[in-house]
Amino acid sequence: MFDWKWEFAWEILPRLVTATGNTLLAAGAGYAIALVLGLALAIAQRSPYRGLTFVVREFVEFIRSTPLLLQIFFIFYVGPQFGIRLSPWMSGMIAIGLHYSCYLSEVYRGGIDSVPKGQWEAAIALNMTTVQKYRRVIIPQAIPSALSGMGNYLVGIFKDTPMLSVIGVAELIHTANAIGSEHYRFLEPFTMVGIIFLAISLPAAGLIRLVEGRVRRKLGLK
Repeated sequence: MFDWKWEFAWEILPRLVTATGNTLLAAGAGYAIALVLGLALAIAQRSPYRGLTFVVREFVEFIRSTPLLLQIFFIFYVGPQFGIRLSPWMSGMIAIGLHYSCYLSEVYRGGIDSVPKGQWEAAIALNMTTVQKYRRVIIPQAIPSALSGMGNYLVGIFKDTPMLSVIGVAELIHTANAIGSEHYRFLEPFTMVGIIFLAISLPAAGLIRLVEGRVRRKLGLK
């Protein structure tokens, strides 16, 4: 029987708001790591050194082919056996950043591949270094094409942060479960968590599409 109690809902709201902040922090930190590492992986895959290219591609495929949950467990529980002891927060953010960097590397790679061949030749003709070539010519032209995928993975990271609850990170699902266990009521906390995720994900997706559309129009892209 549906037995919603508004008094209880208002009582637990502050805790869920705090947990929402933790969730956004974890998602933001993980995404920042993924943005930087993903670009590095994408560029490494275009390296003239075949050995490096092979290793990076196999690494990306391995990470993409294994579950994020397994990677979280591995970093937090297996890492200490190799002398790597990290807090639940740090383990979770590294796992999310590493996992999504491999997906973003493919997004970046698609954007880089879309840059016209003439732009590469012009950079070489100007005797630019590799760093200058990517920073001044290639990346600025690749990002607009990659914006859609980058935005989608940002929303994806936010929705995957509940996996961090398995190692004790106090994000939304972990907090909702704790509230339910304390009060023997799960209807309100989990319903409110669903509403919070919906209230953040939908506007974020819309904002991403808006930004992408404006950038592409500004650059004269379709």
